[in-house]
Amino acid sequence: MNLKCIVIDDEPLALMQMQNYVARVPFLELVESFDNAVEARDFLGTDNSVDLIFVDINMPELSGIDFVRGLESAPMVVFTTAYSEYAVESFKLDAIDYLLKPFSFESFERAAKKAQSIAQLLALRDSTNSDSLPLGEQSAEKECISIRADHKTSLVRYSNIVYIESAGEYVRLHLADGGHLVTLFRLKNMESALPSERFVRVHRSFIVNLEHVTGYTKGRVFLTGDEYAPIGENYRDSFAAIVEKIG
Repeated sequence: MNLKCIVIDDEPLALMQMQNYVARVPFLELVESFDNAVEARDFLGTDNSVDLIFVDINMPELSGIDFVRGLESAPMVVFTTAYSEYAVESFKLDAIDYLLKPFSFESFERAAKKAQSIAQLLALRDSTNSDSLPLGEQSAEKECISIRADHKTSLVRYSNIVYIESAGEYVRLHLADGGHLVTLFRLKNMESALPSERFVRVHRSFIVNLEHVTGYTKGRVFLTGDEYAPIGENYRDSFAAIVEKIG
C-alpha cells in the first residue's frame, strides 16, 4: 500500500534529508515539502489530503505540536525533533512515532513501515465493514496471546512483548526480537487480556512488560533494547510500589 506524505521542517538540511529518505522508501509518495507549518496548514485546508505527515516540532510562528493539534482530521503523524522533552506531548496527540534528531534512515524507514501497517489494517477494517479487528484469546498455557495483525493471526509469547503503545483505535506491540505488531484494539482491553502480574500500565498510552524493565526515573521507564516509555504522573506511585515489591 502506497502512502501520500508531506514533510515539514524549518531547517533546510533537515528538510532535504527527509526528502531524500522519502525517496528511498518505495511505498512513500512525497506530495509536497514545507519549511514552515503555516503553509502546510493552508495546503491541507484546501482539500488536499495525505496519509502521513513528517513534521518537526520546534519551529517559529507555528510549532509542529500546535500544527497537528489544530488539524480537524489529522492523518498519521511522525514527529521529528532535536528535543527529547517533547516526547510525552507527541504521544498525547497519538503520533505513530517520534524521531529524535539526528536520526538514521533505518529509524525513518521503521516509522514509515509502522504507518503502512496501520493503513493496511484500517483498509482491511473498512473493507470488512467491521468496527474493530478481534483480539485473540490467551493460549491454554497462558504463555502467549493471539493477535490479529498483518492479515493473519499471530501467536505472540508474553516474554517477547517489551511494551505496548496506544494510538487511538489501535495498539502497537513492540517486540524483543525487534519486530512490532499493530492491531485495531483499545489499550484498556489489551490490558484486561494480559496477566496483571507481568504487564503494568505506566501511562494512559503505555503498558510495559516487567520482565523487560531495566530501570526507571521519575518520568521514564527504561526497557530492553534501549527502548523507553513515559511514566504518567497518575501512575508513578503505583509503578514504584510494584517495582519495589518485585525487587
